[in-house]
Amino acid sequence: MSFQKNVEGKPLWIPKKERIWVFGAIAVSAIYFIWQLWSLLHLPSATLHDRRFEHTFKDYGSNARIALFVVLANYVLAFIIKQRIWATLAGLKKGMVILLRIVKKYHTSIAILAIALITLHAVAVFMYGFKWDFNNITGLLALIVLFPVPISGLFRYRRLDKKWHLRCGLAFAILFLIHSFL
Repeated sequence: MSFQKNVEGKPLWIPKKERIWVFGAIAVSAIYFIWQLWSLLHLPSATLHDRRFEHTFKDYGSNARIALFVVLANYVLAFIIKQRIWATLAGLKKGMVILLRIVKKYHTSIAILAIALITLHAVAVFMYGFKWDFNNITGLLALIVLFPVPISGLFRYRRLDKKWHLRCGLAFAILFLIHSFL
């Protein structure tokens, strides 16, 4: 039995062409997460409750927001390209297809980096002091909905997810947008 192919011929958990990007993103995310978590845990107690520390965790959230817009562009571009309006705008559609191809290639690796930034953002918020207000509750709900997204993404590679990756991802996107902009 080969390690590369399953006996039934099912696809691999992570396709060979994406492995280098996925494992590279996991390595970079893990190193960055450990480094930033170490620096957060070694901050003096007085700094954690200072207004300047609020900028620290907001920076993690802002960087995650930028990464998530690239990740969500995969779905938005795929939806836009499927619309019938592009029959008259063939040149523009070709450019969007090229952009979609680039976004698809880096979708998983940027999503892994975004998850690391979101986790750092959540840890820093809890260190600062979690308050039961609208912004924190929507952020907590978005974090809870985010947990099944990477797991269902792995099942997506094997076509076993039954659209859970898309559903959880869209629920997360809605909660994330509410958390970010309201």
